Amino acid sequence: MKNSLKYLMIAFVMVSFISCNAQIKNAKTEQIKIYGNCGMCKKTIEKAGNNKKVSQVDWDKDTKMATITYDAKATNKDEILKRIALAGYDSDSFLAPNDVYENLPGCCQYDRVAKTPIKEEMKSEMKMEANHSDMTLTEMQKANQLDAVYENYFAIKDALVKTDGNAASAKANELLISINTLKMSELKIDVHTVWMKVMNDLKADATLIYNSTDAKKQRASFDTLSENIYQLIKVSKTETPVYYQHCPMANDGKGANWLSKENTIKNPYYGSMMLSCGKVVETIR
Repeated sequence: MKNSLKYLMIAFVMVSFISCNAQIKNAKTEQIKIYGNCGMCKKTIEKAGNNKKVSQVDWDKDTKMATITYDAKATNKDEILKRIALAGYDSDSFLAPNDVYENLPGCCQYDRVAKTPIKEEMKSEMKMEANHSDMTLTEMQKANQLDAVYENYFAIKDALVKTDGNAASAKANELLISINTLKMSELKIDVHTVWMKVMNDLKADATLIYNSTDAKKQRASFDTLSENIYQLIKVSKTETPVYYQHCPMANDGKGANWLSKENTIKNPYYGSMMLSCGKVVETIR
């Protein structure tokens, strides 16, 4: 009886693994050690690494080995391990920030092998990069992985200023492409931390705008889209100033914000009806 149950469990795991590989296109599987202690660690590690139809992580608490299966054209091992590190778990490639590790439950605070967390390593790299004074403007622009995201956001804003739902929908599709093709592994650690917090909400709002040509409905999603873009721009900065603007009348009188490359007010929530309604509340440099 016990042997039968054992074989059934093995068969279930194998079927689940095969099913996972079938769902993930261009599947590549690798094994890597991720440090942790218990079942709670397993849940957190796998949740941080899993991304529907893109990546699947199976971590063994006894061996500390993780089997990572991912779409090699959509992501890579480093991106997955970085997400897991930001959730508090070291691997041999990326180490968790100290403050995140220290906030893990007591039973999850494994013995750390490495001494320097990823946060400090990345800070050192950022300082070294800053010392390369001969970096050209083109190189700096290439380094900013978020440029395409910002430009598509501004394009949606401009379309809503004109109350052009078709153009807003088309630009939202381009925003989704720029989000999905962004190389997370190239983001600096502070930017990556914010990106992981807002990425799913950005996708959700961009999808809602894309799926509609009704400017009124699109504006409701543009409100929350703007708040998440604001969080990103605050930490990543841009080559030129960005103006954070506010309309007190939008959102049924609750007020709403947006970002613009221009100081002049051009209200995306009302367009020509109240084009100049609003004010600049912050200049981000």
